[in-house]
Amino acid sequence: MTRDTVRKFVANEFLPVVGEHFRTGTFPVSCIPRLGELGLLGSNLSGPGLPGINNVAYGLVMQELERGDSGLRSFASVQGSLVMYAILTFGSEAQKQKWLPLLCAGTAVGCFALTEADHGSDPDGMKTKAVRHGQGYLLNGSKMWITSGSIADVAVVWAKLDGVIRGFLVEKRTAGLSAHDIKSKLSMRASITSELVMEDVQVPDENLLPKAEGLKAPLHCLTQGRYGIAWGALGAAMACFEEALAYTCERKQFRKPIASFQMVQDLLARMIANITASQCLLVRMGQLQAEGKLTDAHASLAKAFTTSKCRETVAWARELLGGNGIAADYNVGRFFADAEALYSYEGTFQIQNLILGKAITGFSAFV
Repeated sequence: MTRDTVRKFVANEFLPVVGEHFRTGTFPVSCIPRLGELGLLGSNLSGPGLPGINNVAYGLVMQELERGDSGLRSFASVQGSLVMYAILTFGSEAQKQKWLPLLCAGTAVGCFALTEADHGSDPDGMKTKAVRHGQGYLLNGSKMWITSGSIADVAVVWAKLDGVIRGFLVEKRTAGLSAHDIKSKLSMRASITSELVMEDVQVPDENLLPKAEGLKAPLHCLTQGRYGIAWGALGAAMACFEEALAYTCERKQFRKPIASFQMVQDLLARMIANITASQCLLVRMGQLQAEGKLTDAHASLAKAFTTSKCRETVAWARELLGGNGIAADYNVGRFFADAEALYSYEGTFQIQNLILGKAITGFSAFV
């Protein structure tokens, strides 16, 4: 029921408008309240007023949103798995009561500001700093590649305070905070991606996340995010397989559908194998998460595997559509571009494998 509800929303309300947003590099912000109305923001989080659906159902939500577009799933994933999860896990009761209902309903937007221009794979090297100032803190620094940055009502900003990474809630229109959208993207075009700049931004004491201390806090959030990305990558692969299958069954060359040719069937078979393997892996990951057994290494395995298989599947779909694979009249070209971002963001393929490698061998390759 969850899958079908989201699929219907995507088909009827999102797909008719996403093509134009992809071309213009904008995000359909009008869909945000609708996502809240359907219970799709932080849908797997439990607490007063939160949906609290199970983790496989949540995965299907991410799958179906990404069947629409990577930007749609990315918005919902950041809002729930990063921003709401950070507040729920590391925030005070007052912070939870203030922000969680608004973020869940889609009446407020959040962003998660960890990555910096020179510190992506190595977030511990961040240069953004906080210093004690009066009854609060002063933040200085900048963050890069921040989803929803310029429309966020609250930013979860990670900065070093006395050399220790801490989390701060920085509210929109705070003096010294500015956001600049990144206009040069060739991927994730139907998504708002921004640079955040903080110049003597004053944050009151009550906006410090009291339970977030050290690098483990933001990385714990990323584990939740990677689980959602993994399901989203499956959705992108499914969308491209379905379009490629329909196209090859209808497209005729040499007086018969190209789906009847051996080389086309070979690619379709490989695509469905990638999708099926990803589905089996992710359902098991959802079960482990429900049991409280999902580790960082599990999430990295899922993210690395499904995004690499998505990248492969989308490329084959583009190949099967020939020149139409890069035409705006079809969806494959859009996913072809977005698959590159999925493969790299929130931890590159290689970083995920090194996290997994540490779990396998007991040795860290990061130091």
